[in-house]
Amino acid sequence: MRKSLGIFLYKKYGCRKRGDVVVYRIGLKSLIVRGMAMNIDINMEKISDKKMQICPVAKKCGGCQLQGMSYRDQLEKKRVLVAKCVSGVKVHPVMGMADPMHYRNKVHAAFGRDKKGKVISGVYASGTHRIIPVDHCMIEDERADEIIATIRGLIRDFKIKIYDEDTGYGLLRHVMVRTAHATGEIMVVLVLSSPILPDKNHFVKALRSAHPQITTVVLNVNDRHTSMVLGDRNIVLYGKGYIEDELCGNRYRISPNSFYQINSVQTKRLYETAVSYADLTGKETVLDAYCGIGTIGMTAAAHAGQVIGVELNPSAVKDAIINARRNNCKNITFYNEDAGDFMRLLAAAPPSERVHVDVVFMDPPRSGSNPSFMDAVAALAPKRVVYVSCDPQTLGRDIEYMKKIGYQPKKCQPVDMFPYTDDIETVVLLERTGRVNETKRKSGVVQSGNSGYQKKLRDTRVAPGSRRKKTPQQRQGKRTG
Repeated sequence: MRKSLGIFLYKKYGCRKRGDVVVYRIGLKSLIVRGMAMNIDINMEKISDKKMQICPVAKKCGGCQLQGMSYRDQLEKKRVLVAKCVSGVKVHPVMGMADPMHYRNKVHAAFGRDKKGKVISGVYASGTHRIIPVDHCMIEDERADEIIATIRGLIRDFKIKIYDEDTGYGLLRHVMVRTAHATGEIMVVLVLSSPILPDKNHFVKALRSAHPQITTVVLNVNDRHTSMVLGDRNIVLYGKGYIEDELCGNRYRISPNSFYQINSVQTKRLYETAVSYADLTGKETVLDAYCGIGTIGMTAAAHAGQVIGVELNPSAVKDAIINARRNNCKNITFYNEDAGDFMRLLAAAPPSERVHVDVVFMDPPRSGSNPSFMDAVAALAPKRVVYVSCDPQTLGRDIEYMKKIGYQPKKCQPVDMFPYTDDIETVVLLERTGRVNETKRKSGVVQSGNSGYQKKLRDTRVAPGSRRKKTPQQRQGKRTG
């Protein structure tokens, strides 16, 4: 009976691979067998390999590269990878999840038609634009999968044309669903080639009738011949046009184009680790480079004296300002500027006006940072740099460069943000071990003089408690976002 019950639980709840010791406790109200109320411990390790095949399109999709590996082995594999890439520091065991299933809060589905003309949705096969139909994904939010399935049916009912990448003809290109872990809010983004959705009111009504938990529906216009999913223009069809989520005690506004970590549970652990590595006492000045919508900076703000957030994306800065206001975070200021240029500007300030930065958070894209940016960090000469990375290889490369300019790695903590995939997030603490390399300063990394320091700061400063000041481009009538 134990074996058959275990198989039943696997089929119903999608348990993990063999080798992962997972105990399910079936309580009094949840299971009655042969008229007897029971409490049964099930060790999923005993189920055979054949019964543990979870995803039927694993080989075709390629999204979950570690399919077939126990979760424990996944974590060890990722720890070894980080250790190979990062030298000079102990790599701690990977922070894993209690339940590594259905963690993705952002689900993107490409739409197309099969050879018979039937509407399909799913993911692109690895390295191609060939759509692999997916109804249920083991790492995606189940609510999102259900909504996308409903949209497939509505497309047929409303006779909406599917966009053809080869001809450029058609309307619907993609659907993106974003879910909020803490608040339960759901955003549906319809990516169209045109700003006009025929019979849009009835379409939205039908969608919400099937899924009343949807809080907002947005039409995103992508009329370019590009592989990018989202365009720049958003039209709100229902609701606020954004959702809100709670993370580390703060509430965040998330728009269709906003960057927000896809694993809410592990993001909390990631940011808590990053802030703990900063060793803040409440007096420090912290600079959050690549700040996005302000998540790391606002998490640190409760423990710092002052936080400076820098972000090049104007829409992300807009969300960051709103987030700071809503959370009554008064000790953070945002600048709409390239982070490297901004740090060089700070370092070039006259001594009487110079802002001393104690800690720099850097969370670059997968491609990592670049020498120019890291030289700018060295020019500011913070005591500590907390590097948050999503690629161990570029992390290792950048750490080697940071060593050359006076920063040594002291702590390294991988956090599993992406179970069943090769990806791993890592937090590294780097501390300044000597004086700033003066040759960098003299070679033109930082120019002497104020170079319009005060004016530049005024042009890019966007304080949470004030109106945004116009940049020179805006005063000339140029659109900046």
